[in-house]
Amino acid sequence: MKCTFFLKQPWQDRKARILKDEKCLILFTCYFKNEERKFVYSTGEKIKPGNWDFENKLPVSKGKKKSVHYSAINTQLNRYENLFDAVQARCKSFGEDFTSKILKSEFDTEFKKAISGKGVFFRAYDEFMEVNSKRQKWGASSIKRYQNLKNLLSDFERKRGFKLTYNKINQKFHAEFTDYSIKDKGHATNTFRRNMGLFKTFMRWSLKNGYTYNDRFTEFEKMKEAFTKKIALKSEDLRILMEKKYEKVKLERARDVFVFACSTGMRYGELKYIGKHNTGNGYITLKEEKSLSKKSRQIPLNTLSRFILKKYDFQLPLIANQKQNEYLKDVFELAGYTQKVEHVIVRGKSSERKKVPIFQLISTHTARRTFITMMKRKGFSDKLIAEITGHTDLKTLNQYYQVDTYDTGKAVSKVFDDIYSPLKKIN
Repeated sequence: MKCTFFLKQPWQDRKARILKDEKCLILFTCYFKNEERKFVYSTGEKIKPGNWDFENKLPVSKGKKKSVHYSAINTQLNRYENLFDAVQARCKSFGEDFTSKILKSEFDTEFKKAISGKGVFFRAYDEFMEVNSKRQKWGASSIKRYQNLKNLLSDFERKRGFKLTYNKINQKFHAEFTDYSIKDKGHATNTFRRNMGLFKTFMRWSLKNGYTYNDRFTEFEKMKEAFTKKIALKSEDLRILMEKKYEKVKLERARDVFVFACSTGMRYGELKYIGKHNTGNGYITLKEEKSLSKKSRQIPLNTLSRFILKKYDFQLPLIANQKQNEYLKDVFELAGYTQKVEHVIVRGKSSERKKVPIFQLISTHTARRTFITMMKRKGFSDKLIAEITGHTDLKTLNQYYQVDTYDTGKAVSKVFDDIYSPLKKIN
């Protein structure tokens, strides 16, 4: 028995449909002689008639008429054909009748496992989070990001009146969610990019686990990353901070933790792993938090970081990241970092430029950026720095490096100042 495919459209309307450029559903078909019945089954795949080879009853595989989605569509059609052949061969080997009922059951089991019902989208999302958490694939920071995304999607559904179901994840959803994120929530481009990356990860999991066969999310255009200047401190800034006397103990502690991170390059979330048990011989031995498969890192201690560790008996006074960021703004404001700098926030195609006091731009992440920038300014190699910070991607590491007028001016002077000096000649 043979099988084939055809488009769901009247033959006489073929030219009209081609002119309209509408996509048509691709149907699987075969004929059961014993039942005198034509079997038709929807593949769920769609294609424009102009991209279909009506003679061979397959998608056009070459030339200008080849669909941009040819590979994905053809792969799916091959799955139907291969399963058809396998079920037919199995029935023959066991001496069973190959019937339309058996074929439909096999097709339903293999291709139509998508779960339906009220609230499936968010139930699946909860399962997605639970599975990845239990399998220890995520750390605390990843769990928090995905929970924040769930809250954002729930808020979007309520505020925009857009009921989230798998079938509605299409270009309209993408446009609405983009508009909501940037206009209503005021998210910067890079925040939106990160959230869409997390969302696509969830959708790929849903596709793999049979919650949906809708892969239209793969067509969502990726918003270009916005590169904005970040704050990185100099050694003089760290000296000013350490010499400043703070009346409030909480600010002194926030300052000490921040400067310690600046002098070691550690993430704020890693500082809780420090203790006497993993500190010795001038190093902190740290097992990578984000990936247990990575080797341990040896983080060198220096005069500054060693002083701060001993001050707190090797147990840094850590608080919640959000509260630490609040205190840091007070730490820097009291230290005199009130000069205004231009801050650019990119949202989609527009950007907002405003003058803000420098202390408002400081966060726990400034510390890691400061460490990398200070090390780069002293000429140390990316490989050496990455050995300390734990970066495996040097491109990511270099995004932390902040070049300012101090760096450019010093570099140009070093190259050109000794070539010729009219002032020295006159004197």
